[in-house]
Amino acid sequence: MFSKLLSYLARPELYAPSSAPFWDDEHISKGMLAAHLDPEWDAASRNHLFIDKSVEWISRILPPKDYPRLLDLGCGPGLYAERFCRKGYQVTGVDLSARSIDYARKSAARQGLEITYVNQNYLNLSLPDTFDVVVLIYCDYGALSDRDRESVLAHVYKALRPGGHLILDVFTPAKYAGKPEHNTWNFTQAGFWRAKPHLCLESFYRYDDSNTFLNRYVVITETEIECYNIWDHTFEEQDLRGELATAGFSDVDIYGDVAGAPYEPSNTVLCAVARKE
Repeated sequence: MFSKLLSYLARPELYAPSSAPFWDDEHISKGMLAAHLDPEWDAASRNHLFIDKSVEWISRILPPKDYPRLLDLGCGPGLYAERFCRKGYQVTGVDLSARSIDYARKSAARQGLEITYVNQNYLNLSLPDTFDVVVLIYCDYGALSDRDRESVLAHVYKALRPGGHLILDVFTPAKYAGKPEHNTWNFTQAGFWRAKPHLCLESFYRYDDSNTFLNRYVVITETEIECYNIWDHTFEEQDLRGELATAGFSDVDIYGDVAGAPYEPSNTVLCAVARKE
């Protein structure tokens, strides 16, 4: 176990994978769901007031009467999906977390909302070309490697009808401007990472040549050691436009967030609305 720990303390290669599941881990997913459902916390989801503004804006620029079928990738417990459904969209939500999808299904049933939920990794999803709008919200796109971003754009492009739109947001390099690399550690009896005593070694790494950053969490218990790599590739406007154009999208409009704010170069977030011909 010591040699394993030593390997996790070394600087990893770009896009090195985690040693264990994160999004669909039985214990971690409990904390993630709680973070999603906190109405005032910008953690797993944005705060609920912003979500309301975002859905209002999207339904205004792409109204459900003209763009009826909507696909929500990384839908979590259905916070956006339920609001889109109430606006009149026919909604399909996809998420890797079984816990979040189970919550979303039960919540929709309680409220009489007809939403289709799929518990699957959207990188492996095969869908018919029947959607008018696809959303990938809260900067999930930047958590993917170059290859996975190319793959998800290909899947999305195929799933959209001609004239359909993709809406996604990403972080910009400004989010990490001036943040130094660092290492910290914390011991707790029980918490986000494990339900039993554990030590968490947290590291932040910069890969400035590729505008990519890493939050690494090495979790150590009496019997195990696992490493979770949370990558974040950030984008300048021209970089995001380039990836969307390579995937076949056109007429890309850029905003400062997924509620339609104007984009400024100093923004830490940018949003793209891209059209399939």
